Amino acid sequence: MQKNTLYIITIGIIILGAVSYFAFNLKKSDNKSEYVAIIPIATHSNGMDFISSSACIECHQQIVEDHHRTAHFNSFQPASKNTIKGSFEEGKNTLRLNDDVTFKFIEKNTGFYQEPVIKDQDVPFYSAKMNIVVGSGTKGQSYLMWNNNNLFQLQASYFTPTNSWINSPGAPDQLAPARPVLERCLECHTTYAQNISGNKNGNQFHRENLVYGIDCQRCHGPVKEHVKYHKQNPYDKIAKHIIKYSSLSRQQRLDACALCHSGLRTETTERAFSFMTGDTLKKFSFPDYDESSLEELDVHGNQYGLLKASKCFTKSITLDCTTCHDPHKKERGNFTTFNQKCMSCHSTMEKPINCSGDKDEIRKMSNNCIQCHMPLVKSKTMKIQIPENGEVSVDVRTHLIGIYNQKVN
Repeated sequence: MQKNTLYIITIGIIILGAVSYFAFNLKKSDNKSEYVAIIPIATHSNGMDFISSSACIECHQQIVEDHHRTAHFNSFQPASKNTIKGSFEEGKNTLRLNDDVTFKFIEKNTGFYQEPVIKDQDVPFYSAKMNIVVGSGTKGQSYLMWNNNNLFQLQASYFTPTNSWINSPGAPDQLAPARPVLERCLECHTTYAQNISGNKNGNQFHRENLVYGIDCQRCHGPVKEHVKYHKQNPYDKIAKHIIKYSSLSRQQRLDACALCHSGLRTETTERAFSFMTGDTLKKFSFPDYDESSLEELDVHGNQYGLLKASKCFTKSITLDCTTCHDPHKKERGNFTTFNQKCMSCHSTMEKPINCSGDKDEIRKMSNNCIQCHMPLVKSKTMKIQIPENGEVSVDVRTHLIGIYNQKVN
């Protein structure tokens, strides 16, 4: 009798285990079917699908939330009250272009508009809707308008240091037509935009096949397959179907940044957005200037060239952009963090660096390495027109790390 009871209990345990096993795997199977149908928001010309970066939140919540605050992510956004920095408040919503033309910035039920008004006329010369914001607002913003599938830059922009509307950089001080936006203009401000013009100098784009801002996929590649795989295999902790920076060479990591931060480039036969992280940049474009001439390396847009010319770079075999910059976080203005990164190298060297500057000045600057060795410099290429001051050069922090004995203007 006892043997039969033991036998029945044993069989029961086996059956219960089998049921639990199949129930668990059935649940996993159900999870698989749930994630196969991830809907892409855009498709690259190479056939790879982009998805919303919000899909990354489940596994990388803090990284995604931090990245959404960065200038990179906010460099190209749909126009809205939250994304446009300029004011539409009466008294603050005008730009006097010249004696005859004044721009007014108007908020309507249908959106936000730039309207130039000719002197002695009551009706605006035109009303142009601001559809897209270019620029996070760190230095300023410019605004783009859709006309069917054609994309144009509007004449008025916003300048953060003066908190005012200004004439767009490079625009004449007369009323001018909106400027066509080419694919090379978009390449450094957004993750992907499909040019449907038929040539690289056209300004027609697929309005839906567009990924706003510099998101995760600009550096890690389209992640649809990555998300699908790890939803189906939640216990596999080794990242699959994604570009990992740790697997890239130093030059590949530098090239990923140099695409947009190495000044004007002359493209080869490849089209914009062809270059992907991990590629060799010189196969896609090359500098449109003499790299050996520091005079030709402007602080605006050529951080890569200036860094390469610095001793910190030439004396290191590992230093790259991410040594100092965490691309996932908004670090602008956080001098303490950057100073610590300077000291993390210089305090561990065989012969540590001792600052030889004026001790009183060093104390005044709170031992700020960045302020002294990477000062703000006036850009030779980024200039704007301010009604009260005329043409003004924008101050940009140089990436030519060095010893500056005189005050840099």
